Amino acid sequence: MWRLKIGEGSGPWLHSASGFLGRQVWEFDRDAGTPEERAEVERLREDFTKHRYHKRESQDLLLRLQFAKGNLLPANIPTTRVVEKGTQVVTEKMITTSLRRALHQYSTLQAHDGHWPGDVSGLMFIMPMLIFSLYVTGSLNIVLSSEHQREIRRHIYNHQNEDGGWGTHVWGPSSMFGSCLNYVALRLLGEMLDGDNDVLTKGRAWILSHGSATGVPQWGKIFLSDNWCLRLVGQ
Repeated sequence: MWRLKIGEGSGPWLHSASGFLGRQVWEFDRDAGTPEERAEVERLREDFTKHRYHKRESQDLLLRLQFAKGNLLPANIPTTRVVEKGTQVVTEKMITTSLRRALHQYSTLQAHDGHWPGDVSGLMFIMPMLIFSLYVTGSLNIVLSSEHQREIRRHIYNHQNEDGGWGTHVWGPSSMFGSCLNYVALRLLGEMLDGDNDVLTKGRAWILSHGSATGVPQWGKIFLSDNWCLRLVGQ
C-alpha cells in the first residue's frame, strides 16, 4: 500500500538543503494497511479508471484516504442539507454549521508540518521527460522501484484520450507533443506493442495518422533525439 511521506528523505538520490521541508514522497509498503483498506484502494483505482474520461484529475483520493485515518471529523457537527431551492428557509445556524463542517474537512487534509499536500497532475509531459532522462543515464531501475513504474504506467494509461492520443495536459485534446512523449515513456517502461495492448496500438495509430513524430515541437524533438526513442515511435 502507498503512504505519503512528508518532510522525509530516503535513497542516495534524494537530497535537500532545507531538511526536506515541504517534500512529498510516496513510499510503497507491501504489508501496510488492513485488507479492508487495500480493498478500498483497489475500488478507488477501478472507479477512477472507469470514469477517467469524465473525471480526469486524481482528486488526491489515496491521500484523502490516508489522512482521514488520523484527522477525523468531530462527531458532533451535524449535516445540513437544503432539500429544494425556494422551499426551505436557510438560517444563519445552517450556514454556520456548513462552514464548520467545511473547515474541519479541510483541516483533515493538512499535513503535520502545517502545509496542505496535493498532486500536480495537470501536465502530461513532465513525467515522460523524467523517464527519458533516467533511461538515458541508465538509472531508471535504480531511482524508480517496480511499484513506482507500475503506477506511472497506470497514470499514463488512465489519461489517454478516447481517440488514442495524449494531451499536453490531462484535460487537453490529443497533441503530437503529449502523444509522442507518453507513448515512448510507456515503451521505455517495458510496455510491448502487441495485439493485447490496445492502448499502445491506438497511441501509435494516432501519432502516425497525424503526421508522425516529425510534427512534435522543439522540446519533443530534443527528448526524442536518441535513436532508440525515435525507433520506438515508429514501432
